[in-house]
Amino acid sequence: MNKDTIKGIGLTSLVLMIFSSIYGFSNSLNAYFQMGYASIIWYVIAALLFFVPSSIMFAEYGATFKAARGGIFSWLRGSIGEKPAFIGSFIWLAAWVVWLVSSTQFFLVSVSTMISGTDETQSWHLFGLGANETLGILEIIFLFAVTLIASRGIDKIAKIASICGIFTLGISVLFILISLLVWGLNHGTLAEAVTPMAMVKSPNPQFLSPIAVVSFIVYALFAYGGMETMAGVIDAVHKPESTFPRAIILATIIMTVLYILTIFLCGVTANWHQLLGKSNVNLANVEYVLINNMGYMLGIKLGVGHSTALTIGRLFAQFTALTDVFGGLGAAFVMTYSPIKSFIEGCDPRLLPKQLTKLNNVNMPAFAMWMQAILVSVIILFISFGGDNAAKFYTVLTDMMNVSSSAPYLFLIGAFPFFKQKQGLDRPFVFYKNMKVTWVVSIIVWFVVAIGIIFTCVEPILEHDYSTAFWTAFGPVFFGLLAWSFYTFAEKRVLIKSGQTEI
Repeated sequence: MNKDTIKGIGLTSLVLMIFSSIYGFSNSLNAYFQMGYASIIWYVIAALLFFVPSSIMFAEYGATFKAARGGIFSWLRGSIGEKPAFIGSFIWLAAWVVWLVSSTQFFLVSVSTMISGTDETQSWHLFGLGANETLGILEIIFLFAVTLIASRGIDKIAKIASICGIFTLGISVLFILISLLVWGLNHGTLAEAVTPMAMVKSPNPQFLSPIAVVSFIVYALFAYGGMETMAGVIDAVHKPESTFPRAIILATIIMTVLYILTIFLCGVTANWHQLLGKSNVNLANVEYVLINNMGYMLGIKLGVGHSTALTIGRLFAQFTALTDVFGGLGAAFVMTYSPIKSFIEGCDPRLLPKQLTKLNNVNMPAFAMWMQAILVSVIILFISFGGDNAAKFYTVLTDMMNVSSSAPYLFLIGAFPFFKQKQGLDRPFVFYKNMKVTWVVSIIVWFVVAIGIIFTCVEPILEHDYSTAFWTAFGPVFFGLLAWSFYTFAEKRVLIKSGQTEI
C-alpha cells in the first residue's frame, strides 16, 4: 500500500476500524448474564462519562504526537515525563499479558463448542488431572505454538484476522435480526419481562450489593476500551483534526446503541432465572448458552419439532464458536507481538536489556515474546492449579483482564491536563480549549475509572474471597511495582555508565 493510498483513510473507513477494534459482541451477552437489563444504564453511563470524553482526549494526544512510534508511551512521556510513562505503559503492556491468560482459556471453550455444540471443557482430563488443570496445560501448549509461529512473521495472519472481523460483525447482525424475528413471532412477548425493577436491579445474586453493582463499571469500561490503540493510524487519516473526532463520536453512538439493543434482545428468548441461573453457566460459555437458546426458540416459534429445534440451536452455537475460534486465533497471533513491540519501540533502548530489544530476521522481538510466553504460562499454572471451581475460575480471569485493561487509563487521563499545559507543541486538533473544563472533565473521568477498579478489587475482600481479590488486583499492582523497580535500577545503571544527569 503506497503512501497516497494510506493518506486516503476517510470517515467511513475510520469508523469501521474503530468499531472492529473496540466493539465486542460477547460483551453484551456477558453484561446480560451479570446484570440483566440493569446493565444497560451502566453502559450508557460508561459511554457518557468515560468513552466520549476520554476518546476525544486520545484524539488530541494522537493528533499532537502523530509522528511518534511509541503510542501511549510517547503520549505520556511528552506529558508527564519518562519514568511515569514507563510505568504506565508497562501496566498497559501487562493488560495484554493478562489478556493472553484469559483469551487462551476462552479459546479452548470456543473450540469445544465448535466441535460439540456445547462447552464440554469441564469433562476434559489429561494424565489424571482435573478439568481446570487440564485446561491450563492445553493453554500453555497453545500459547507456545502461537508464539513459535508469530515469532517467524505474521503477514498471512493479518488477513485471517480481517476475515474474522467480518464473521464477528456478521454474528452480531444475525443475533439482532433473529431475536427481532422471534420477538415478532411471539407477538411482542419477552422471555424476561421489562419492569422498572428489572432496569435497576440485577437478577444475578452476585451483583446485588452496592459495591458489586458499582464494580460492574469496570466491565462496561472494558467494553469501550481500546481507543488508545487507534493512535497508530491517526497520521494516515485524511484531515485527522476533523475526521478523527467525528469518527469517534459516530462510532460511540453506533456502539452504544448496539450494546443497548443487544442486551435488551437477550431478554427476547432468555429468561434469566430459567436459563442463566444455573451452576454450569459462566462467563466463558454464556455466549453459547444464549445463542443456542436463541436458535432453539427460533425453531420452536417456526413450528419445527423439539429435536429439530435443538439441532438449530446447536448449529447456531457451533457457528458462533467457529467465528470465535478464528477471531481468537487472529487476535492471539497479533497480541503476542504487537503490544510488546510497540513498548520496545517507544522506550529508550538504554532502559532495557539488549536481548529484549533485539529483533530477529523477520523484524520480530522473538526473545521478548518468549519471555512473555513463559510469564503467561506461570500465571496460568498458578490459576489453573488453584483449586477453584469453573465459574469462579472464569470470573477471576475476566476480572484480571478488565482491571488490568482499565488501569492504564488512570495514567492517560491523569496526564491529560499536564499535556494541555505543555508549551511549544503543534496541536492540529483541539477540543478542550478551556483549562478549567479540562481539569473538571479529567477529574470526573479519572474517578469513574478509579472507582470501578477499586470496587472490583474490594468486593471479593468483603466477601472474604481473598484469592479472587488477589488475582483481580495482581496485574496492575505487580507490573506497576515491577516497572518502578526496573526503571529505578536501569536509571542508576545508565547514569553511572554514561555519566549523564538525565536519561
